[in-house]
Amino acid sequence: MDFIEQPDMAKEAPSGRDAVSLEGETRICGELPCAGLLDAFCFSLSSELNASAETVRAYRADVSDYLRWCERYEIAPLEATHRHVRRYLVYLDQARYARRTANRHLSSIKSFYRWLVVVGHVPSSPAEVIQGPKQGKPLPRVIKQSDMERLLSATFAGKRPEDISAIDLRDQALLELLYAAGLRVSEASGLLCSQVFMDEALLRVMGKGSKERIVPLHKTACLALARYFSEGRPALMKGPSPYVFLSSKGNPMSTNAIRAVFKRALGKAGLDLSLTPHAMRHSFATDLLAGGADLRSVQEMLGHASLSTTQIYTHMTPERLQEAHHKAHPRG
Repeated sequence: MDFIEQPDMAKEAPSGRDAVSLEGETRICGELPCAGLLDAFCFSLSSELNASAETVRAYRADVSDYLRWCERYEIAPLEATHRHVRRYLVYLDQARYARRTANRHLSSIKSFYRWLVVVGHVPSSPAEVIQGPKQGKPLPRVIKQSDMERLLSATFAGKRPEDISAIDLRDQALLELLYAAGLRVSEASGLLCSQVFMDEALLRVMGKGSKERIVPLHKTACLALARYFSEGRPALMKGPSPYVFLSSKGNPMSTNAIRAVFKRALGKAGLDLSLTPHAMRHSFATDLLAGGADLRSVQEMLGHASLSTTQIYTHMTPERLQEAHHKAHPRG
């Protein structure tokens, strides 16, 4: 059932009330062509392939856009050919979608048709032979060390010890952990207390596709977490909760709430507000490699399935290249 795409003549439209069977329930397609099949596809992503809620939402949005396009041009999605899918890519290009976005749409469409083949609704996928638009691989955006120091100092900046609140302790621990462990926002949001091993200075992280990994923590992150656990988190709890990071109402922090914490810290530090929390993950990987960590270890700590995904972090600044050349070249 591995139908998910991994990243890197109009025909008569179907009836708007096609009935399909979904988990023993008959559902009626609404205005969107094949809406019931799209529901079943998304259910399969979640239940059989353990895709995250955010991943399922992204696939649903991309395939919905394609199905609406099919409806507009009176193309039956179950009878579409590779020419129709190519026309859709031309439409995305004319609508000035970025190449990266167009490729993501194509990946979603390929996954949808693969699933349709598996469940027997189409004999073959019209999207399988299609290549997306070529795109360069932009270097990941990282935060330089001096800016990272400012960012990690921003929460407590200008505050007397007695003025530091439970929210401040939570935010500091969160920021330290994002950088110390290279966590995705979704991983920080879903982190459980049972996944934190303070004595061993380790985290057990549940990543994409329910893939588990172990990440070490440095002393500064452990101290921030320990203070949050002892002084901050008890004040935020409104009842028992297994989650590490809690909102002021005692609920697990959402991904949007974590992004808001990061944005607030950027503002206090006077840094570029267009940075995202994922820059902390990029910086984690880049700084480890610059410090001498081997690529396989960084791959393991990031939870990447393929080493090629991690290799993007092997880019080096001209200064580091000059230093490496000076140290390694016989006449350096």
